[in-house]
Amino acid sequence: MGVLRSALCMHPLSGVIFRGSTRLCGSAGANGGFSIGNGQGPRAHTVWELPASWPHGPTAGFEEHAIHVVRNGFDVRRWDGIRAQPWFIISNGRFATHLSSRLAVACMEASADAVAIMADPELLAYRERIRLTEKGELVGYRRLYRDCAEPTPMPADWPHHFLIRSEHVEVILGDGVPRTFQEIIERCRSCGVKVRAFSVAGSVIDLASPEGLLTLSDAVLAHGLPRSSILDARLRGQVYACGANPRIAPGARFAGPVLIGDGVSVEPDAVVIGPSVLCDGCVVQRGAVVDSSILGTETVVEADRLVDHSLVIRSSGEASGQRICVSGGVGPWLRRAWSPSQGAFMRWPRFSYAGTLKRVADVVFATLVLVLFAPIVPLIALAIRINSPGPVFFRDKRQGLHGRLFDCVKFRTMRVGAAEIQDKLRFVSEVDGPQFKMADDPRISTVGHFLRETYLDEIPQFFNVLCGQMSIVGPRPSPESENRLCPAWRDARLSVRPGITGLWQIHRTREPFKDFQEWIYYDTKYVQELSPQMDLWVCWRTFRKMLDNFIRQF
Repeated sequence: MGVLRSALCMHPLSGVIFRGSTRLCGSAGANGGFSIGNGQGPRAHTVWELPASWPHGPTAGFEEHAIHVVRNGFDVRRWDGIRAQPWFIISNGRFATHLSSRLAVACMEASADAVAIMADPELLAYRERIRLTEKGELVGYRRLYRDCAEPTPMPADWPHHFLIRSEHVEVILGDGVPRTFQEIIERCRSCGVKVRAFSVAGSVIDLASPEGLLTLSDAVLAHGLPRSSILDARLRGQVYACGANPRIAPGARFAGPVLIGDGVSVEPDAVVIGPSVLCDGCVVQRGAVVDSSILGTETVVEADRLVDHSLVIRSSGEASGQRICVSGGVGPWLRRAWSPSQGAFMRWPRFSYAGTLKRVADVVFATLVLVLFAPIVPLIALAIRINSPGPVFFRDKRQGLHGRLFDCVKFRTMRVGAAEIQDKLRFVSEVDGPQFKMADDPRISTVGHFLRETYLDEIPQFFNVLCGQMSIVGPRPSPESENRLCPAWRDARLSVRPGITGLWQIHRTREPFKDFQEWIYYDTKYVQELSPQMDLWVCWRTFRKMLDNFIRQF
């Protein structure tokens, strides 16, 4: 914790730490102790508690944001804002975290009075989870395409965030926040407060390490400097001064965002490349280069020296400073946490055929089809009930646009329990890839065979089209289990709504060991070449195929 303790005594680095922590995790903070808030925001409703043993260094980074800093314990009974929000949050100040807000809210609603939340990068979307035996043998893997959360054992030490319902705060924390997490858990249990723990998809930065401080400062400066910073019009580049009397030589050069404190001196021919932070009183001598680094209070970069992706903290009793070399740069996971993720899906202009007109055509066409087939739907339902006991409709979870799940509805063509039988028949599947297909499938009923051959079983899917879950033409609607094998193909095919018919359906050859390759090829080809002409051509070919199959039944 020595690195974080020193960093909090440096201006304007302390403000960068505050801004970065609060922007990443809402009311959570970064102070080496705990940030205590009630969930309303990082300003008047947040208290930073620093250990009493820490030195009383400058805290301008907190004070300029109206943040309360305490060192002798925090009395919640004297805080007027305690009941302003339903939840009271205690955040471990050593870590700056970014959580999936949707999942965090779901955990807060999990029938508990107190919730311990740990941010887990392994639960973020587009990750693979490997399952191994005790001997290290591979059992299987799972690709995660959505952020996830899962119950976890109660941690032994403070979690990243601990949330308490406001009505229980005074009972649990009436004597102050305990020093250990086990003590607060014992208080909850003695008061009959139900506590649960969850791991939630999120990013974590350890601010007690040089790597963590550099990563956080890179992210803050790259995505917006503090509003309180004053741009010095005399300086070239994105140079922001948070203090008075900066001494910048005319020959000094800057590139990228640079934040400088009070009394900073940059001599001629020196180069400062952002994102960098130059704290109060630091000196960059002639010809020195500072690249994506943090210079602590009163540190000196000697002439013609290079400081590259480093944290430089002044050593006790030394004037030249101490260089701590660390790996620099902001990881992709953190950039994803700071800016809204656009995902890997293809996008179209809003007022294009794919963006709007295709949806209008779907609604019109689906309405006409449902009106046309309305007289025969009761007859099909009656035939299904007579031929095979069970429901008339079959519903299955499929992935739609951008991976959203929906209930795909069809007329039931198989006997009840067909899904369980499929696992036993997998070894006789006549196609490769994740799908299943066999001739003379024993699970299909007599009426079901007729409905499949004439495509009448798919009439209910036009209701999915009206609901915006499907389209008339598009990739085949498939379950999540079939979309895990090929990430690039999955992202392409889920860029559009799945279709009742599609390019693959009319081109499929069913040749041995080619089915999955054709599936990938025609789905991606459709998305890449999507146009009204292609949709009309696919509809025409489908109609001809339906007509031929219907005639062959007689």
